[in-house]
Amino acid sequence: MTTLPPSLVTKLCFYNCIAVEPSKLAFATHCVCGNKATGKPVQKKLLPRDVSQNVIKTPRWSLNLMESATSRLFVQGTEQMITACNEVGVSSYLFRTENGSLVKVSVIKKNVKYAVHIEVSSLGPDTSDSKLLLTWGIYRSDSSCPMPFDSQHSSIDVRTIETPLTRNSFGQLALDLEFEAKQTPFYLSFLLKSVLNAESTVIEIRSHRRENFCVPIGFDRGDVWHASLEGAWNFLSYGYQCKGSAEGNNENFDANLIVWDPYAKVAVTVSVDNGSGLLPRYLGRLCKEPVFDWNGDVRPNLAMEKLVVYRLNVRHFTEHKSSQLSKDIAGTFVGLTEKLNHLKNLGVNAVLLEPIFPFDEKKGPYFPCHFFSPTNLYGPSGGSVSAISSMKEMVKNMHSNGIEVLLEVVFTHTADHGALQGIDDPSYYYVNRDVDLQLSSALNCNYPVVQGMILDSLRYWVTEFYVDGFCFINASSLLIGFHGERLSRPPLVEAIAFDPLLSKIKIIADCWDPQDMVPKETCFPHWKRWAELNTKFCYDVRNFLRGEGLLSNLATRLCGSGDIFLRGRGPSFSFNFIARNFGLPLVDVVSFSSGGLALESSWNCGEEGPTNKTPVLERRLKQIRNHLFILYVSLGVPVLNMGDECGQSSGGSILYVDRKPFDWNALSTSFGNQTTRFISFLSSLRVRRSDLLQRGNFLKEENVQWNGSDQSPPRWEDPTCKFLAMTLKADEETQSSYGLSHPKGDLYIAFNAAGQSESVVLPPTPEGMVWRRLVDTALPFPAFFSNDGELVVEQMAGLITYEMKSHSCTLFEASSHDS
Repeated sequence: MTTLPPSLVTKLCFYNCIAVEPSKLAFATHCVCGNKATGKPVQKKLLPRDVSQNVIKTPRWSLNLMESATSRLFVQGTEQMITACNEVGVSSYLFRTENGSLVKVSVIKKNVKYAVHIEVSSLGPDTSDSKLLLTWGIYRSDSSCPMPFDSQHSSIDVRTIETPLTRNSFGQLALDLEFEAKQTPFYLSFLLKSVLNAESTVIEIRSHRRENFCVPIGFDRGDVWHASLEGAWNFLSYGYQCKGSAEGNNENFDANLIVWDPYAKVAVTVSVDNGSGLLPRYLGRLCKEPVFDWNGDVRPNLAMEKLVVYRLNVRHFTEHKSSQLSKDIAGTFVGLTEKLNHLKNLGVNAVLLEPIFPFDEKKGPYFPCHFFSPTNLYGPSGGSVSAISSMKEMVKNMHSNGIEVLLEVVFTHTADHGALQGIDDPSYYYVNRDVDLQLSSALNCNYPVVQGMILDSLRYWVTEFYVDGFCFINASSLLIGFHGERLSRPPLVEAIAFDPLLSKIKIIADCWDPQDMVPKETCFPHWKRWAELNTKFCYDVRNFLRGEGLLSNLATRLCGSGDIFLRGRGPSFSFNFIARNFGLPLVDVVSFSSGGLALESSWNCGEEGPTNKTPVLERRLKQIRNHLFILYVSLGVPVLNMGDECGQSSGGSILYVDRKPFDWNALSTSFGNQTTRFISFLSSLRVRRSDLLQRGNFLKEENVQWNGSDQSPPRWEDPTCKFLAMTLKADEETQSSYGLSHPKGDLYIAFNAAGQSESVVLPPTPEGMVWRRLVDTALPFPAFFSNDGELVVEQMAGLITYEMKSHSCTLFEASSHDS
């Protein structure tokens, strides 16, 4: 919900989208400031997020009640009221201890201080002669972020304090603490210690969950400005006009700014004069969302290890004239649906959509303005209603074809203008705080109100648009607390992991930062729920194929990146990629490497940029095949980037703005034809050999064998060694569990990143089986891959050798003689 400090004056502004006589715009309106308690129950008016859904001839009190996650107010549903405490600024909490006693905590705001009163009910009949101590400390967000105590305790250099409780006139054990308001917000964490005088025995008492008691102090209590309308025409648009904080601490505040309702579901675009010209601005529209028929929709609910993901930009995917779509649907959700067969031909079963929220059109989709509606740009008529309806239709079509829909989302920052600025900047943004963030529009995403808004947004997309998961861009910034501290248990990340709804979908962390265009290595807290975009996979594979890096690094990536995902997760939590929508596209990874591209780990294969030299072109073609091959035979989820299947280039630029629309004509070129067919083959191979290539668990040590070219052990730590072979050993028990009706043989996979050929000795096959070559990336098309496989003949009894060309990869499968 939109929260505002009580000192902020707010005006609800309506905009008439068609000509209507002023006399017809008379409404019964009520504007009140929430939480200005009078000692009586506070009636609930419409919150900003409710306005667009409930203003059309809605009875004034016919609303479902919602409890603010931060206000701690009790909801009495039968009266349809929210009952507040009898004193301004009071929050009460009631805990049950592990031995059945009750602990009551009251937090009272008194001018510039917070008073905390703690009462404990009787601890039992045998404790009348005992002494009760409160062991407490204050923390920013969790126990890893202790705060210094105030001046009254400055002489004590400890993280916790013990304070005795005394009996009050009612016979209850009680204690009062007081804190300066300038210290807030923070958490008060405590436990009780019962000291038996007779035996000097100390008993620690915690909550019924056997955890410390924890109470928030000084958090936003949910001061909400809201309006109730008894009737309105559905063509009206609206926004908010804020006059600023009484403290006047925001020099850049624009009192004339019209702010978009953060919870508006239907949006309109209007032109606003900023003094230097007309600028487009979004406003909420007073109408209900369009009704959509989800009957017959079945979510694919694919296991993560089964996924093959295709990342795309909705506009760029079909806006090029080569898509042969009409102008009204090119670059829209409808256009995406029209090209569904291309995804199926590649073997894709999940699409990862670049951010679809309304965004700053100058900076791109990674700088959102809003979190509760798709951008109007992706609707066939350029309107909000058509965007909503066509997106839902697109999702339903994807589901009916067995394809899941995942959304990239950005909740760590917004656009510089036209987003949440001007509502309550100290709550929503890192304003005047010592936080090492590049963006002035960095969202304070772990602040309770902002966290609640983010969770509401995620749930909305799941329940209303039936999306199957989210990929969180710049996820490392989700670990920052509201004072800039690094959190070991960030509230938002943990809340998503354990949310009853969100925990059932796919949640992926992507630590790429769209501001400085680099991924950040982060030990991401996962609670066995979060998957991650695996940046190490990308750079370790690139380094190996350009002749750098250690064999051990490649082996780790092939086997599912156990260094990242071993503890409590598995290889299916690794979303692997070799190119993405920032940095170099795949064809440029093998074509550009000079200038400022050192961080890209690319190699131009002998000449920079475009060339006519046959050896360089052949080497580049092999390297593209090699990258794709390793991506698909590695444990984890392969993520293919839009355009890489047909050689889309950015001309060596790493900037997102230099990415071009998808050229559908490129699919019919020789390169596009053979590459798309190779990707389709690799996708089907993963399904056919799911026992070895689509695993939720890591391979057992006895199921994988590593070798050099002559069957000797690999030289793991030798940087000059550029050859590695692995044998993935099939077993009947695993194949049976994966539903494979006919037993399959071992896979022998070899990688040669050297500039010369290698004579490879293949391991002996089980009795009655032979090796068949399925892939050799050095061979010409169409011979470089085969579904049936080319029989490899023994050169002499018990010895099979194979000549691997430079910069190539091979795959052999053991099969019976008569297969």
